[in-house]
Amino acid sequence: MDIKKLNRYLGKSFVFTLLSIIIFSCQDKAKKNDEVQDEVRAEFQKRIDEDAKTEVITILTNAMEFQTKDEFPSGWNTIRYKNRSNETHLILFDKYPEGKGLEDTKTDIVPPFQQGMDLINEGKIEEAGMAFGKLPEWFQEVEFVGGVGLISPKSTAQSTLYLEPGTYIIECYVKMPNGVFHTTEGMAKQIEVVENNSGMEQPDADYSITISANEGIVFDENVSTGKRTFAVNFGKQKVHEHYLMHDVNLVWIEEGADISKLNSWVNWSAPDGLQTPAPAGFKFLGGMQEMKEGGIGYFTVDLKSGKYALIAEVPDPQSKGMLKTFTVN
Repeated sequence: MDIKKLNRYLGKSFVFTLLSIIIFSCQDKAKKNDEVQDEVRAEFQKRIDEDAKTEVITILTNAMEFQTKDEFPSGWNTIRYKNRSNETHLILFDKYPEGKGLEDTKTDIVPPFQQGMDLINEGKIEEAGMAFGKLPEWFQEVEFVGGVGLISPKSTAQSTLYLEPGTYIIECYVKMPNGVFHTTEGMAKQIEVVENNSGMEQPDADYSITISANEGIVFDENVSTGKRTFAVNFGKQKVHEHYLMHDVNLVWIEEGADISKLNSWVNWSAPDGLQTPAPAGFKFLGGMQEMKEGGIGYFTVDLKSGKYALIAEVPDPQSKGMLKTFTVN
């Protein structure tokens, strides 16, 4: 046998075999990649379909803004708030009286609040009260209808609330390190809720929370891990020392965290209250912003084992029974 011909044959055979292995391997990888992509597309479409069915509305913050659509349907709506910024935020829904809107917020509401806060920081409490007294009479007609509770940076929170048709301002009044409200920095957006019912039914809740001026926060503390929905029932309301009513926020507590710092920080009218940075050892997970007596709202959160707190944004909530700690097992 011709050895040279045999070597050439074997060489060609080896190359052919190697190429076949490479080709089939690439085809196999491509097939697997296609399958993965198909799964990703299917999961993404599933989420789109679920969002469409439940009328989930996304609100996004990258810095000091609210990115969302300008019109919401009336009825029950689920708000998914993606806080991609480096600051703690919240969303309060303010239903404005007819004829008032965002421009009125900028000219009539934001300046008195910021001036009053500046005077508090200077220790001029009496002058601050006079500044807050400059709020227009129509401000008394603004109705707070809930929203998304405090949420830490790079986190997402979800709340469900009922919206009547009308003009709303969504705002965040957390403060920057220099004491300037996020609202002053532009975190106020006008939303029109139109006569087009979302068709969403009132959610079912895993746990029920009641908050009232007389009894504070009351709820079943036997909470388990997993994705859970809390109903927040508002009993007797009152305007507290900081000119606002009470709400409910869920907070994750790290081991060794100083709960007294959380207790003082949630009062916006204190010089360091609701001001960046938030106290160390706590992660805010959302909740339900304030609404009138008889109102009900929901928030959904994925719970892991550990220690948590429910807290209202009022002066010294612990003394009012509005700071409750509990453990999730």
